[in-house]
Amino acid sequence: MHDAQGALTVAQIHPTAIIEPGAQLGENVSVDAYSIVRAQVRIDEGTRIGPHCVIEGRTTIGRDNRIFQFCSLGAAPQDKKYAGEPTELHIGDRNTIREFCTFNLGTVQDAGVTRLGSDNWIMAYVHLAHDCQVGDNTIFANNATLGGHVHVGDWVILGGLTGVHQFVKIGPHAIAGFASHVSQDVPPFMTVAGNPLSVHGINAEGLRRRGFTPERIAAVKQMHRALYRQGLTLADARKAIETMAQDLPNAAVDVATMTAFLDRSSRGIVR
Repeated sequence: MHDAQGALTVAQIHPTAIIEPGAQLGENVSVDAYSIVRAQVRIDEGTRIGPHCVIEGRTTIGRDNRIFQFCSLGAAPQDKKYAGEPTELHIGDRNTIREFCTFNLGTVQDAGVTRLGSDNWIMAYVHLAHDCQVGDNTIFANNATLGGHVHVGDWVILGGLTGVHQFVKIGPHAIAGFASHVSQDVPPFMTVAGNPLSVHGINAEGLRRRGFTPERIAAVKQMHRALYRQGLTLADARKAIETMAQDLPNAAVDVATMTAFLDRSSRGIVR
């Protein structure tokens, strides 16, 4: 039913949709034709589910998401070790998830949760494998594919047909170009592309659009030079970056972001 302004007022379920007993749907949720919502799913207010979707497992979906047709969310992970353990998929608020996306549950070998944050723009055929942790405000273009245990920071952009190897970490504000093969960790703020992957500078335009001051962008450029242009070992580059917080107080938060990422890197950074 709609109010005078045409807005949905209660959960709207198409007659051909299947909502299993136990599923929890908030107000103004809509489920279109032939979609299936299994018993352990929770969908919060204002989210719209397109036709022919299957949402299953211990899946929680937040508010005001738009999920297009033919998506599979919360299916068992594509991991031969998975034995039906009670793992989960969490999706935040205000995400756009386009056609044919596949997001899997987590595994007990990791945190047990696959997570997508809020305000993400996820295009068609994107795959989030088990235990991926994706932040907020990302853009994944068509056919971007994440292997298991991948961590992606806020504001990351992945070009179409980009593949990310399992266990890789991608730092916030990084961007990967079309059809990139990402098999090593990508530090924050960097622009990478290709196969083999290489660094092509910093994501300067993205940082400007997000309100980074010229001083902060200059600091990011200094970190890029230390990592990629001065011939330093990684250990020496890290030391050089750590000292920048004292000399560039306006960029202290960005230096901290970089140093924390380098400390957590497990596969080695692309260089």
